[in-house]
Amino acid sequence: MKIAALDNPVRASWLAEQGYRLDAGPYVSEAYAARMFLNRLPRTEPLRDVTESIFYGGRARRQWTHDPDYGVPFLGSADIFEADLSHAPMITRGSFDENTKLALKPGWTLVTRSGMTAGRVTYSRLSMDGSACSEHVIRAVPDRSRIPAGYLYTCLASRFGIPMIKGGIFGTSVRHIEVEHMANIPVPRFEMHVESKIDDLIFEAMELRQRFEDGVCTATRDLFESAGIPELLDLRWHDQPRDINFSITGIGSSSIRALNFAPRARHLLHLLSMVPHRTLGEICQNGRLRTGARFKRFDASPDTGVRLIGQRQAFWLRPEGRWINPKQAPSDIMQDDETILIAAHGTLGDGEVYSRSIFVTGSWLKHAFSQDFVRVLSGSPDVSGAYLFAFFRSEAAFRVLRSMSVGGKQQEYHPALLRQLPVPMCTPSDRERIAETVRAAYRDRDEADKKEDQAFKLLDDAVREAAR
Repeated sequence: MKIAALDNPVRASWLAEQGYRLDAGPYVSEAYAARMFLNRLPRTEPLRDVTESIFYGGRARRQWTHDPDYGVPFLGSADIFEADLSHAPMITRGSFDENTKLALKPGWTLVTRSGMTAGRVTYSRLSMDGSACSEHVIRAVPDRSRIPAGYLYTCLASRFGIPMIKGGIFGTSVRHIEVEHMANIPVPRFEMHVESKIDDLIFEAMELRQRFEDGVCTATRDLFESAGIPELLDLRWHDQPRDINFSITGIGSSSIRALNFAPRARHLLHLLSMVPHRTLGEICQNGRLRTGARFKRFDASPDTGVRLIGQRQAFWLRPEGRWINPKQAPSDIMQDDETILIAAHGTLGDGEVYSRSIFVTGSWLKHAFSQDFVRVLSGSPDVSGAYLFAFFRSEAAFRVLRSMSVGGKQQEYHPALLRQLPVPMCTPSDRERIAETVRAAYRDRDEADKKEDQAFKLLDDAVREAAR
């Protein structure tokens, strides 16, 4: 049941605006309440007046490619929220050049405009510069002569902006937001030093996020170069001959599935086993290597519960998920520091998260994680989780893990094959350097989150003070 907020009570003017309706619906609407709250500020401006344009790219022909020499990263309405964009799909430059509205520039505010996630907000980061973006994302391009870009994003992504954006949603089975539904959203305006401070925090967060992306990519590159197998950095998986018309000998009782013996994956395993290595089973012997226990979810409030992260949300910049009671769930929903979580259930489409990995450290240790991950925790003191993550986030590990799949529609990993996975072992000094690169990247990511939170708090405090 919704009730009106005590700090924003229903007023007589609201009744008049709604034709003196006495049913509660319009007055407990978050969008209506946010708009009425901002109307109490001394100064607001409609979004259309502080932007150069508000648009979406329109439909475009999508010819896909896997060759970075001829492709441009293409970001869908889910991809724009991912923390690491290095695995983004690509469309051909010919497709990209046909529609100039596809390209993104850093500092734009991005709003999903269709589907069940319509109304989610993020901003175009440095790594998105020049990437193509789908027609399902609205771009709000700030007029930098009138408003700082980071400040505009903070307003639209705040607890006041998002309800008003979602208030424009229409449709039933497929929900939509149109540009005209956003154009009149009121944007609160304050003294320049307030807006500039918020803008500075968002820009600093953007730089830190770029350092995070660069850091994890550098760690993976360092690992394969130090291990003596740099050819695995540019895998060109789809340029290799398809896995058809092959034969093998010496099949045991563990598996007769052709995918588990695919030549391309076996070649990767051969290269990994030709350098100094340990199997994943050996590394995790005194640690953890298993999926989580299935459990029933019992909802809780943020004050008493933990946020449960599923496979899809785990790869986003900022996690979203339901709040559950940890006392009524198995203990393995919480993770030890430097645990690697591998998405353990899914299908074999290249755009699916199945077989992608995340690293749990820092602020993410407070979150709970569903059973749909393989928990990889090193039991070897000389092999850190940070070092292992530099390997598991690679394209080579992704392809090898997928070759270990069993199941029908929903895939999961063959446990025996997973334990046999060879992990290249660099020298101790190399391993420590690579691990520290990963740790530094995740410290940057946590710091970026803190700066964003500071920006939202500054805006919230300024709005509340002005509305008194």
